[in-house]
Amino acid sequence: MIEFAELGLSSATLQAVADAGYHTATPIQAGAIPAVLQRRDVLGIAQTGTGKTAAFTLPMIDRLAAGRARARMPRALVIEPTRELADQVSEAFEKYSKGQKLSWALLIGGVSFSDQETKLDRGVDVLIATPGRLLDHFERGRLLLTGVQMLVVDEADRMLDMGFIPDLERIFKLTPPGKQTLFFSATMPPEITRLTKQFLNDPLRIEVAKPATTAETIAQNLVRIPSSDPKAKRAALRALIGRADVKNGIVFCNRKSEVDIVAKSLRKHGLDASPIHGDLDQQTRMRTLDAFRTGELKLLVASDVAARGLDIPDVSHIFNYDVPHHADDYVHRIGRTGRAGRSGQAFMIVTPADGRNLEKILKLIGKTPDEITLDLDWANLKDEPRSGRGRERGGRGERSGRGERTPGGERPERPRRERRPRSEPEAARPEAPRPAPPEPEAVNPPEPRAAERERPSGRERNRPEPRGERRERRDEGDGVVGFGGDVPAFLQRPPSSRRS
Repeated sequence: MIEFAELGLSSATLQAVADAGYHTATPIQAGAIPAVLQRRDVLGIAQTGTGKTAAFTLPMIDRLAAGRARARMPRALVIEPTRELADQVSEAFEKYSKGQKLSWALLIGGVSFSDQETKLDRGVDVLIATPGRLLDHFERGRLLLTGVQMLVVDEADRMLDMGFIPDLERIFKLTPPGKQTLFFSATMPPEITRLTKQFLNDPLRIEVAKPATTAETIAQNLVRIPSSDPKAKRAALRALIGRADVKNGIVFCNRKSEVDIVAKSLRKHGLDASPIHGDLDQQTRMRTLDAFRTGELKLLVASDVAARGLDIPDVSHIFNYDVPHHADDYVHRIGRTGRAGRSGQAFMIVTPADGRNLEKILKLIGKTPDEITLDLDWANLKDEPRSGRGRERGGRGERSGRGERTPGGERPERPRRERRPRSEPEAARPEAPRPAPPEPEAVNPPEPRAAERERPSGRERNRPEPRGERRERRDEGDGVVGFGGDVPAFLQRPPSSRRS
């Protein structure tokens, strides 16, 4: 065990570390801090929750202690993939720089540009930013990166997953070539290796654990259920939460839409839960995280935006509602518990559709299903089938009404109804007496009202007339209808023989 006092940090920084309650350095801190103080480039590879934030924050504070910030020209730049991680680094910098005359600014989305520009105009020593918002300020002409002495890229593999590699390459080219560069990542895929070879100068590689390994303090549990129905998964999740002694926990889902549904379901069943994902505004996300950190919120339902680097020291349980698509994400998710030597519990709900992703995870963590499978009394977890048309009476095969089926699933034959002939033969149909058409000279006298005319029977009224008879009746006409008993004079005029 190496004490912080042995790493060459200044007395002011050591006092801030002691005030925060830390005395012994983690392996990544013990390896990185002396190298950063010697101004060497560093490539740090360590599993999540090992203290990477302090590994670059503490020596950065010592290096920047002597110097002065200039307007719009930060001296150090920290790039983070998500707003939450950037905010966490900002809090760490505030905590460890106590007693130092250093300033910093946080550039993240969802916050007013004008407030951030005000800080940049005053001058900051450290700029903590997400790639998109950083480049937005640069393109607005509010920021210069020519004065950057230290550049830190944190969670580099997450940057790759989120598509930030082109932005990173551009940021590297905007900063001075002689700067000190620190790369920290939990895994080293080929694209990240290419970046380190391109932009790092003879870096010191510090690998304190195998890439993507899980901490020994985390008890992993795999829960199999025989159905992929979301309602069944939510029932299993509630059963796990109910049987475990959950002080606080994070529930991880693969999709943002699923996060909202699961959080709403938990609240509906009386559990204290709130969602957090990338589509929520920044104030809501930070308010939810603060409530979870302080213990006001018991369950945090999250997408993978919360899986990387969130410094919540004492999380008792992790629930994987969905099996992650990438095996590395499983390691980052369960790494939110069992931190700083504490013990933690991790559960993963597995359905028949998750076989391929489960195999990748088991291969990565070096476990067999028998080692981590947890028996769950599925018979007591079955929920009622989803309500829907034709499902109320036993599901498929027992529908009623128009969708009725036999037990074998086939539709029964129905007796055909006898259809009435559309029309009877003309000879069999009695001819109803038809009123004689009016004489030509009888046009001028007022016509009787429609109600006073003889109305044919319903059957006769519905019988279609031959087309010739309809045309003949229309040509002869029954007089003008719609003017009461009077016919306007202009309608009584004989037609003109001249063509207009």
